[in-house]
Amino acid sequence: MRYLPITDSERKEMLEKIGVNSVEDLFSPLPKSVLLKKELNIPSSMSEPELEKMMDKLGKENCGAEMLSFLGGGCYRHFCPALVDQMISRSEFYTSYTPYQPEVSQGTLQAIFEFQTMIANLFQMDVANASMYDGATASAEAVLMAHKIQTKRHKVLIASTVNPQYLETIRTYTSFVVDKIELLEMDPATGCVAESELAKIDSDTICVLFQYPNYFGMIENLKKISALTHEAGALLIPVVTEATALGVIATPGSIDADIAVGDGQALGIPMNFGGPGVGLFTCKEKHMRKMPGRLIGETVDKNGNRCFVLTLSAREQHIKREKATSNICSNQGLMATAASIYLATMGKQGLRDVALMNLKRADYLKKKIAAETACKIAFNGCNYNEFTILAPTDACELLKALGEKGILGGIAAKKYFPELDNAVIVNTTEVHTYEELDRFVDALKEIAGGAK
Repeated sequence: MRYLPITDSERKEMLEKIGVNSVEDLFSPLPKSVLLKKELNIPSSMSEPELEKMMDKLGKENCGAEMLSFLGGGCYRHFCPALVDQMISRSEFYTSYTPYQPEVSQGTLQAIFEFQTMIANLFQMDVANASMYDGATASAEAVLMAHKIQTKRHKVLIASTVNPQYLETIRTYTSFVVDKIELLEMDPATGCVAESELAKIDSDTICVLFQYPNYFGMIENLKKISALTHEAGALLIPVVTEATALGVIATPGSIDADIAVGDGQALGIPMNFGGPGVGLFTCKEKHMRKMPGRLIGETVDKNGNRCFVLTLSAREQHIKREKATSNICSNQGLMATAASIYLATMGKQGLRDVALMNLKRADYLKKKIAAETACKIAFNGCNYNEFTILAPTDACELLKALGEKGILGGIAAKKYFPELDNAVIVNTTEVHTYEELDRFVDALKEIAGGAK
């Protein structure tokens, strides 16, 4: 009964209830041409030990786990303390869900409240929520929120150096709401928004959204973008996809962001084949009534004990339905809790130490590639733990050759930036040893040639 929970008598009873004679009758509306006319090729049943052995054998065919990876692009491999998995595996965290009844959800509410507090501190912003799916949807919701605030303006400006998948999500979310989205094009020398493009910021601009570190790993001109955005009366929306970077670089609050979003996957959440992560969403206090998602507040009960409640819940869809500021309900509780445990474990100094290790490894690898291989560094300027190299051959051919040597060498930029057909975006974090970085350089040297 572990795999087939329905008995023959139960199946017969259900068929009689809906008025058909057999399961096949349920498929009668389908054209005969699409129906399978033979038995499915399903192997005979196995015992549990036999099944485990088969799955183990299949697993050994997957060489990806043994490959040295330098992939990034919005999903990053960081060291995750064992404490994080241990804590989120506890049943009270693992099974918690949306806390509509605060009197029986104090544990869940407190966990979300602590997450909000830590993210607000990390971003140096007034308010944080706990209801975004990932960085892409948080970015899209930020633009929708800005549109609700700036009702008499029509244009959204987005840096072309934002993660292309984020940009696609923003366009999808806002296609029937925002009148016009314009891109701030990249300077090919710096990999950042060209200064001349900032002239597009004007009195009709709703918001300026940019990412730092950007898709190519570069740090944008934060102060200038902030100053020109606020001079025009527009809202500043920075996006941080690599949250560990905030251990060493300027926070959104320090550049006077109005809304700041990002992804918390780097904060103790494994890569998980691309998800789930957890979206981060913060804003200034004056804008919080327009903020999507869930807000948890701290108060005291009638006996003076500390307790937690849903705050400004009239914004939410279970009360306002289609007039709500957001239709997101699930608070990503488990991933938010994982990020909270990671931040509490690392502390302020620990996060800074992680960020410095990322910086040093990226700097070491970048300099070594430039000095010893035929590959060139694509852009001038500051980067965090990602940077872009230009190969002497097609990027995909280079990456294929590296793959044959057991190395996932990075991301080919030309999928979204066709003009960069030989560009590879390389990521390194604190999990890489210097021996592994040297191995990568040696492989590059063998495939692309040495420095001339």
